[in-house]
Amino acid sequence: MEAFDLIIYNGVCITASDVGAYDIAIKGGKIALLAPSESLAAVDALRKIDAEGAYVTPGGVDCHVHLQEPVMFGKGSSSDTFETGSRSAIAGGCTTIVCFAPQQKHEPSLLRPLAEAHEKAQGNTYCDYGFHLLVSNPTETNLSELGRLKAEGVTSLKIYMTYEALQLRDDQILSVLHHARDHHILTMIHAENGDVLNWLTAQLEARKLFAPKYHATSRPSALEAEATNRAIVLSSLIANTPILLVHISDPEATHRIRQAQTAGQPVFAETCPQYLFLTRKDLDAPGFEGAKYVCSPPPRDEASQDVIWEGLRNGTFTILSSDHCPFSYNDSEKGKKACITHERPVGEFRHIPNGIPGVETRLPLVFSANKIPLTKFVEVTSTNPAKLYGLYPKKGAMMPGVSDADLVIWYPDDKLPDLTIRNEALHHANDYTPYEGIRVKNWPRYTILRGEVVWDNREIVGKKGYGQFVKRETAVLNNVWKVVEEQGSFDAALL
Repeated sequence: MEAFDLIIYNGVCITASDVGAYDIAIKGGKIALLAPSESLAAVDALRKIDAEGAYVTPGGVDCHVHLQEPVMFGKGSSSDTFETGSRSAIAGGCTTIVCFAPQQKHEPSLLRPLAEAHEKAQGNTYCDYGFHLLVSNPTETNLSELGRLKAEGVTSLKIYMTYEALQLRDDQILSVLHHARDHHILTMIHAENGDVLNWLTAQLEARKLFAPKYHATSRPSALEAEATNRAIVLSSLIANTPILLVHISDPEATHRIRQAQTAGQPVFAETCPQYLFLTRKDLDAPGFEGAKYVCSPPPRDEASQDVIWEGLRNGTFTILSSDHCPFSYNDSEKGKKACITHERPVGEFRHIPNGIPGVETRLPLVFSANKIPLTKFVEVTSTNPAKLYGLYPKKGAMMPGVSDADLVIWYPDDKLPDLTIRNEALHHANDYTPYEGIRVKNWPRYTILRGEVVWDNREIVGKKGYGQFVKRETAVLNNVWKVVEEQGSFDAALL
């Protein structure tokens, strides 16, 4: 038999649908063969890895990652480049990320932001990557470019219902959904009521309430629930065009999403670790410390965490992403402390750069929580993201001859190192992690990207530039576009 490039033996393979003891043979960057456990141990290969009875899962697919974006919200600027962010990804078992190419309000095209994102990423990533187009200026001319975006392998876009620099009005959202439906492009929606949020912020500031904890006060659950309902209603008007509601934190929003799904509407939902492991109490840390946890929507309470976990178990949440959006805490020019002044020693919550890091800790945190089955863990962190964003079965699977050899080998139970999360041990460029001090039960021992070991026993061994841009197809999850086409055209529905 011709020598394989890599053989992994004595492992327990976990996919979205199955658990089994298999050996894996890799050739030319692809999964070449799955065989009964230890049957390949003596087969010739350039390298062999004894998994020692540990779990082997498909590489993580994180489709909500912000890296090296232009300054759009006051003074804040991401601390991670494509180099440092993708380096952090592979250290946490993530082999594919999908980042954003943001269009600013003044830009007359969608293609230029995509070109700029390519320029930043090309030759600088440790893992494979793709892009979503972030649309903030949805003119008819710009939306006419969606077909060209799809030809470039960009099959999803994101819009916002809040933030002055990005917020779209309802009529603009309808236009985006209409064009996206025509081109079979998935629309991601950040659902918070921006107008009410601004009013509440002004009320708090009038009372001189500026501390980080008031960020959560200005964004109560009702704002997320209302906007989620409105997004679902708007998508139903465009003949039930598919949407993905991102970073859901609120029980009422979760209930409304479940209701729409039960009615057969193609509504998908995403949640993130911050809504499983953090609470609003974290924002109430002394002084300015609470700024480390400022993200939107904000973390809720422990009862909300229970609802989000249940949503993962019952399928309400299709995917679990990181929403990695890092701003250094101690940076007084571009980071969290940029909003601190002599007059405002605890800053102003309105101006705290909004986001937290998490691409490296996503998989270990959720894997270790033991609150969802391992097959569900693979489903929401790898397989479903790959399916929803047109990467499957190249990514998110272990199909011989079809899937890229993107794999994570975890530690066997008897060889676990000290696994308390410490920022000093992470590989992003940020000066803190919001998960500092949390103990996890496991961590990736090896991360393998297209057959190459890129993370080996807590050491980066991959090379910058090995990561490749991946052109994406249309979503395949639940045959969503086939179902949409069977429902008839938007024009027919309108008439």
